[in-house]
Amino acid sequence: MDLIYKIKDKPKFGQLIIFAIQQLLAIMAATLVVPVITSANWGTIGTADAMSPAAALLGAGMGTLIYILFTKANSPVFLGSSFAFLGSMAAAFAGSMAVSYLGLILGAIFAGLVYVVLALIVKLVGVKWINKLMPPVVIGPTVAIIGLSLAVNAVGDLQKTNYTGGSVYVTLIVGLITLFVTMIASVYGKRMGKLIPFIFGVLAGYAAASIFYIIGTVTGNDALKVIDYSALVSNFSPVTIQSFFSVPDFTFIKAIPGIKEITGAQIGTVAVAYVPVAFVVFAEHIADHKNLSTIIGQDLLENPGLHRTLLGDGVGSMVGAFFGGCPNTTYGESVGCVAITRNASVATIITTAILAILIAFLTPFVAFVNTIPSCVMGGICVALYGFIAVSGLKMIQQVDLGDNRNLFVVASILIPGIGGLSIAIGKVTITTIACALILGIITNIVLNRKTKAEK
Repeated sequence: MDLIYKIKDKPKFGQLIIFAIQQLLAIMAATLVVPVITSANWGTIGTADAMSPAAALLGAGMGTLIYILFTKANSPVFLGSSFAFLGSMAAAFAGSMAVSYLGLILGAIFAGLVYVVLALIVKLVGVKWINKLMPPVVIGPTVAIIGLSLAVNAVGDLQKTNYTGGSVYVTLIVGLITLFVTMIASVYGKRMGKLIPFIFGVLAGYAAASIFYIIGTVTGNDALKVIDYSALVSNFSPVTIQSFFSVPDFTFIKAIPGIKEITGAQIGTVAVAYVPVAFVVFAEHIADHKNLSTIIGQDLLENPGLHRTLLGDGVGSMVGAFFGGCPNTTYGESVGCVAITRNASVATIITTAILAILIAFLTPFVAFVNTIPSCVMGGICVALYGFIAVSGLKMIQQVDLGDNRNLFVVASILIPGIGGLSIAIGKVTITTIACALILGIITNIVLNRKTKAEK
């Protein structure tokens, strides 16, 4: 892929801000929803004990800066709140909210330490074993699954209304307007159009939803209303200093009283909930970086090195959870944004992280993002997730699928992955992507053993 901006390129300041906002829009919705889901699991949503989405956004920004530091600014990807740890975060609930919040921090530390240990092992033995264990025939369809497994989410958002009584047909129209404006800007746009197609898409979709809302209000037809402005309205009702600026509820502050309350049994519960998941996410970490390597034309497992990406991810998760409670992970939405815009500038990612930290204190922006209709983000995600899937399928082009051994390996990954195979063992869930990857690795080992004749 011919990149417009390479890793070390630095766009002009004005462009840099626009590119960063685009990255932020791509990752923000998912990053903000993880603490919301956890609060719902805890039964604290809507209360003072609920996790702070703004703090999670700040934690993601801090975690990303740590990742950039450890990778020597050689890997252009944003780290956001990890969905893989949702079950672990739910298990951290201990009745006492102070202990629960302390459990979030301890859990992220346990998970981060797993990454640190794996990084040390990789540093000692190298990455050649990983390339042998996960050749293109394995990693290609796995990367494709990362995108395909999210297809249901994208389609679900396309048909989701944010206003009670809104029509699914209107959401579909708004979502498709978003998608087509994004595609047209990317394909036919001038240089800037190609670099910020998602901003054009989001603005077009938001405008379309607003027009439908106005028409629906004038005609009294609620079916035309698919956007909900309540988050923005309530932010300014009444207008106070907090309407423009507020300090998020940081996890470490809520966790301080828990230091005296937590027990050894609770620490053990958190460790059991987090550590196994960290090993599962390790597989996804490799798949994400293999995919990003293909997009930017640089093997990130070699430069800056898998040990550095692991350290960045692990330590970044610890720091992110310290502030926002959520362990972080490299975001497919961010990778997709790099692929579509062909902007691999790490300066853009750094600026995105800084903006995420600043915006966490600016309540109007967070409130505005909360009003972006799901169908608009659905249209964006059709493109983002589709590019991830296609990136994986492109890796298979170099594989001889005329050989049944390769064909079966690909099949053993795609079908369980698309089918949504996942395994729950106690409080630990082996995700669909991890299940597909593990099955593919085993299949590849079994079917590609050399016979005596081949030896």
